[in-house]
Amino acid sequence: MAERDFNQEIAAISATLTSIESVLDIPRLVSQKDELEAKAGAPDLWNDPESAQKVTSALSRVQSIINKVTNLRSRISDLPIMLELATNEDDVSAKTEVEKELDALTAAISELEVQT
Repeated sequence: MAERDFNQEIAAISATLTSIESVLDIPRLVSQKDELEAKAGAPDLWNDPESAQKVTSALSRVQSIINKVTNLRSRISDLPIMLELATNEDDVSAKTEVEKELDALTAAISELEVQT
């Protein structure tokens, strides 16, 4: 059985996440989050409960998307370091952890890709 090319897989999921970030337009979402946070912080927000509910729901949705993408990006950036440590120490359990994390990230990014 051929050994996995972790670096190639990491590059591939990173590229996929970059495409997702582009489709989602993360800078626009961050701007939208800032606007919604300002609206949510307004003292008269709950004078109109229906409008307040829309604002808080939208804010929650936008924050969730941003947090998910940020978390995935952070986890991807940690992978090369994990891989280097596992390789330098020739640690089988550390390599297994890299494999598990890579598989989990691949699944999470595939799921996010389907959702976008």
